[in-house]
Amino acid sequence: MNPLLSDWTAPFGLPPFGAIETAHFAPAFDAALAGARARIDAIAEDPAPPSFANTIEALERAELALDRVAAVFFGLAGAHTDDAIEALQRDLSPRLAAHHSETVMNPRLFARIDALAERKESLGLDAEAARVLDLYHRMFVRAGARLEGAERDRLREIVQRLASLGTAFSQNVLADEKAWALALGEKDLAPLPDWLVAAAAEAAAERGEPGHAVTLSRSLIVPFLQISPDRGLRETAFRAWVARGTNGGPSDNRAIVAETLQLREERARLLGYPDFASFKLETEMARTPETVRALLMAVWAPARAQAEADAAELERRLHADGINGALEPWDWRYYSAIRQREEHDLDEAEIKPYLALEAMIAAAFDVAGRLFGLSFLPLDVPLYHPDARAWEVRRGERHMGVFIGDWFARPSKRSGAWCSSFRSQSKLDGEVRPIAVNVCNFAKAPKGSPSLLTFDDARTLFHEFGHALHVLMSDVTYAFISGTSVARDFVELPSQLYEHWLSTPEVLEAHARHVATGAPMPRDLLERLLAARNYDQGFATVEYLASALVDLDFHAGPAPADPMAAQAATLAALGMPAAIVMRHATPHFQHVFAGDGYSSAYYSYMWSEVMDADAFAAFTETGDPFDAGVAARLAEHVYSAGGSREAAELYTAFRGQMPGVEALLAQRGLKVA
Repeated sequence: MNPLLSDWTAPFGLPPFGAIETAHFAPAFDAALAGARARIDAIAEDPAPPSFANTIEALERAELALDRVAAVFFGLAGAHTDDAIEALQRDLSPRLAAHHSETVMNPRLFARIDALAERKESLGLDAEAARVLDLYHRMFVRAGARLEGAERDRLREIVQRLASLGTAFSQNVLADEKAWALALGEKDLAPLPDWLVAAAAEAAAERGEPGHAVTLSRSLIVPFLQISPDRGLRETAFRAWVARGTNGGPSDNRAIVAETLQLREERARLLGYPDFASFKLETEMARTPETVRALLMAVWAPARAQAEADAAELERRLHADGINGALEPWDWRYYSAIRQREEHDLDEAEIKPYLALEAMIAAAFDVAGRLFGLSFLPLDVPLYHPDARAWEVRRGERHMGVFIGDWFARPSKRSGAWCSSFRSQSKLDGEVRPIAVNVCNFAKAPKGSPSLLTFDDARTLFHEFGHALHVLMSDVTYAFISGTSVARDFVELPSQLYEHWLSTPEVLEAHARHVATGAPMPRDLLERLLAARNYDQGFATVEYLASALVDLDFHAGPAPADPMAAQAATLAALGMPAAIVMRHATPHFQHVFAGDGYSSAYYSYMWSEVMDADAFAAFTETGDPFDAGVAARLAEHVYSAGGSREAAELYTAFRGQMPGVEALLAQRGLKVA
């Protein structure tokens, strides 16, 4: 019996990872797709008049087996892939897209949903069910349910082709990351701190190579760029990092980007929109490209001014070292780290021993306990990789779900950090609690040594755990709106807000303890760390905004024939500082081109930051970052509510009103131009 299709009897309904083999996936998908197709067709052909139960609730149940198989497969495709999984993913992506198109373009099925939407007020639905009906109807319309004939057929072709392109894009980036490593000799290692030398040794070992290596994992390459005094090595590493997806040959993504943008524009026009950004943003909080641009440009001016001032200071230091010429992108982090040591008396080597991975996991759990009454009990269960670990999550005696953490970089894992789930929360057929997964790419220490994080790594851990809490605390009836099933420019609020607690003295004093001695972080170091929270914000804000504005320009208007030339034109028009590059250059911009989740919507991190700055102020205004009343409102209206209401309604229910951009500028320490 295929373990993916049998009853899952592991604790808390976890997937039977110990029994699953790659060969099980293809037949499991075949069976699950066939079963889903039969159930959906039966709903469409049901002779009974449409009702919420026999149409919408039936659709909620129709793909449960397919969802289960897909969750496991795509979890592995991101976190622990191999050649066989990648080959199957290339085959599956267009098949799954075709299955979705066949569903949403089924005229009989849409007629039932359309009829329900027209008489929604007479159906006696509660608020959540009415919301789900609205969202189903909107999803079908936006997917082309009203199209006919050649237009319907063409949209099907576009959707399938985009799925294939997104898979190819992601696999090409991973191929470039796996293919490159910079071997370090003894003289290269001599200036590096012990923790970075150990991480480089582990990175080489993960690749089956002797010695030490720098790879393209952010948690390894960024510290190397900050610390290595060898300008030539820094340039080599930096150029490889930013060249992902542009190395020629089969892994080059530039043609994929051009075709993707053309197809997205065609898709939007078939659906009656002037461009893809107008189509995509219609359902987000921002609503229009103009609103997005206004937000981004309001922050661009003060951020660029700060970055230019910082660049002048860093270039002065470069020249003082006897190096003529301009400050280059591979110089910025190195001289900025020196400046931070001088101006804030802060050194990553001094901070890292207080930021052990185990301590930061405990800190994230502790905050969830103090805010929301959650507890985390370790589970000894088979998982998909030895590095992954699991906990049962409880609130009092109530089982809330399972949390899986998978934190270390490895060649089989795509870069970045994300939250996904192996099961969504719902209550339609009894209590079903979620299984949330956090995946990161932190540098792993050699066996027997504790893995240490940078402060940026620790923020990433808190960020992704904020997403996991959004999944784990969900408390709605329908899986369609559970957890993170919210507007894209709202989904980052729970994660970015959670980062704030890492920087509170209460959390750092309790958990930032020296990995060797157990001593708490000294008060003066804690104060220096907190005082430097906004250090180099000009750089951080500019590299992010550049990516967001390029993304918006790609999609707000006709698709560019040459995306790389269009990228260059946008950056030139902005007056991009010469020593800063986009956080995600187009050929490896996975948020935007590995799928369309963040296409036209990379701005959403900043949109959510406007809210997270204001939301944390709700706590600081009370004088207590763990105020019970504010935490209860936050749990009810944000972390537990899923997509049960429009995002602005949920935020206003929590805070009373929507915030302005001023809180964000203050949070980043930027002055209004």
